Amino acid sequence: MSTPLISPKLAAPGLVLGCVVFGLGSVIVKFVPVGGYAIAFWRLALAAVVFWLLMRFFGQRLPKSSRARRFALLSGVFLAFDLAFWHESIHAVGPGISTLLNSLQIFFLAAIAWFFFGERQTRLQLVSLVIAIGGVLLIASPELRHNLDAGYGILMGLVSGAMLAASMACIRQTHTAEPTALFPLMLLVSLGGAAVLILPSLLLNADALYPTTWRDIGLILIYAVVMQCFAWGLIAYAIPLLSLTLTGLLLLSEPVAALLIDYFWLHKPINGWQWAGAALTLLAIYLGSLKPRKTPKAA
Repeated sequence: MSTPLISPKLAAPGLVLGCVVFGLGSVIVKFVPVGGYAIAFWRLALAAVVFWLLMRFFGQRLPKSSRARRFALLSGVFLAFDLAFWHESIHAVGPGISTLLNSLQIFFLAAIAWFFFGERQTRLQLVSLVIAIGGVLLIASPELRHNLDAGYGILMGLVSGAMLAASMACIRQTHTAEPTALFPLMLLVSLGGAAVLILPSLLLNADALYPTTWRDIGLILIYAVVMQCFAWGLIAYAIPLLSLTLTGLLLLSEPVAALLIDYFWLHKPINGWQWAGAALTLLAIYLGSLKPRKTPKAA
């Protein structure tokens, strides 16, 4: 059995770091003139090359289980459309609101955890879910009032959240079928996603299929290597080590990061209700991370 790259105790903070870096990719998507489906294809295709090289360098192997391979590829399919729809939402309503809408995947993760994995939420987790939902709504509501005509972007942002939740659930199923090393797992995820995006990219982004300047090429390389290989790799590592409910709560660190990016980097005005929403979201993450105390058994 291969030695983990990082300690399992660091799964939760690693997931948060991965989400924050993942969210930074929205800024690149905003300023690179490549179609939403096409840039998702390039991100996954380039990442597949990096993960193949890392897999060979570290001597890791693809899973032997055909079920594990199928779930890893299927995770890539869902991730591909999560990225593509998220990119479409970024172009329609901007990085901040698109990331906030994508973060509503917590609803879908909780539903998947309940119906498919039998994860029963504790009262504290249910309270934290309600607080988290309220926090995200406080952050997003002013944006929604100013973007009532951007129905397409809002819809794409919401659907991308469902795709992200499904991708994460498939990663969990991959490990259930066969414990899989990180680099082979991410290679399969990237290959599955890139393959399914070839046709949509050609059909829907024919006029913006590839970068045309060295600056844009460099940004896409950063998007693939840093956001896909590093950030998504951390997320994929952490998912099987945490419950899906806690995973969903920790992923809410991404919209908070998006809010800070909008304010400090893009100089977007943020009102008091949105800052209150960020505080509530962080409180929900803390409450959701608390483990219930075990009742001592009677002698």
